[in-house]
Amino acid sequence: MATQLEQARAGKITAEMEAVAARDGMTPQQIRQGVEEGTIVVVAGNGRAGVATGIGRGLSTKVNASIGTSSDLLDVELELEKAAVAQESGADTLMELSTAGDLDNIRRRVLGAVTLPVGNVPLYQASHEAAARHGSSMGMTDDLLFELVERQARDGIGFMAVHCGVNRLTLATLKAQGGRSGGLVSRGGAFMSAWMSGHDCENPLYEQFDRLIDILHEYDVVLSLGNGMRAGAIADATDKAQIQELLVNASLADRAREAGVQAMLEGPGHIPIDEIEANVILEKRLSGGKPFYMLGPITTDVAPGYDHITAAIGSAWAAAYGTDFICYVTPAEHLGLPYPDDVRQGVMAARIAAHVGDMVKLGRRERDLKMGQARRDLDWAGQFALALDPERAREVRDLRPGSSGEGCSMCGDQCALKVGEAACE
Repeated sequence: MATQLEQARAGKITAEMEAVAARDGMTPQQIRQGVEEGTIVVVAGNGRAGVATGIGRGLSTKVNASIGTSSDLLDVELELEKAAVAQESGADTLMELSTAGDLDNIRRRVLGAVTLPVGNVPLYQASHEAAARHGSSMGMTDDLLFELVERQARDGIGFMAVHCGVNRLTLATLKAQGGRSGGLVSRGGAFMSAWMSGHDCENPLYEQFDRLIDILHEYDVVLSLGNGMRAGAIADATDKAQIQELLVNASLADRAREAGVQAMLEGPGHIPIDEIEANVILEKRLSGGKPFYMLGPITTDVAPGYDHITAAIGSAWAAAYGTDFICYVTPAEHLGLPYPDDVRQGVMAARIAAHVGDMVKLGRRERDLKMGQARRDLDWAGQFALALDPERAREVRDLRPGSSGEGCSMCGDQCALKVGEAACE
């Protein structure tokens, strides 16, 4: 079966392209052309109808929410609840990142519980199964890794974060610069680095890249080239190891597209606000404009418990500069696995950031204009309808005195809008 990219090259507009166009206010031909050029990817999943999402140039900035078990918090029902909360809160995609339990069962249950495209990181399950079979994650073999990639793709995973760019040259660059102030924080990147060092061999995802691409092509999975060298502290942002991996990933993305597989690149991480634009420019220039999936970025290291805010600040700037896809960060970041309310807060913070960025990147300010007019007119129904989170807006208003009247408790009988109404006529 031809992939979305191959069909785009043949001039065919697929049902998935039409769905993306309708959602993002573009023509199907514009989506097809973007897929052909590599500036847009259409994410769906093997056999999962009606879940397509578009990511890339000209489209609204999309938001991913990540969930998943760990050895300290293994509760599948809780993960399913978090998946539902993420979808209800307006996430565009979901990443299932479990590292403990029956990972096949968890993945399949999550896929059945949502109508969002779902992504994952194959190395997580490879590490988990190697430890179960051989007593250590270092027992992972090439065949096990690629077997799991195919198993996950067959189940309906729509995009995979694959750590191909952590190769011998990238590791040599990391060592030559003296390591990292904040250490290696990517689980996939850290595992692959340790596995390569322990076996004194090349990363099979890099060395056997064609084998990986053959599987992704068969199931039309979007390749998301993982950022294993992303910074976990702003002191490490935009260092040599990160840029070396970006160079490798940019070349691999081209090879994937030559084989008919859609590709996007992932980015850092922790970035001070004055380096965000440079990171976006680098990715876009080196990749030829391929979609950029930014993790965060977290803009300061000193706000644990509030990292959904530090990331929202960075994500707004990143989206404005051209980032296409952002991964949410929850208040639990750096502290533990998120609970459902953390997921909701993380999704909403990221959605706000994406909207703020799109006001610049896409010039989309009509909704804000209408909101300003609804506030001027004290049109509460109109304000709630335009709000990114209508339920929360109603809840805040209803909990305060004066909610049944025309004004609100902020000004009471000194409502500025009423007082100044004559001056505006």
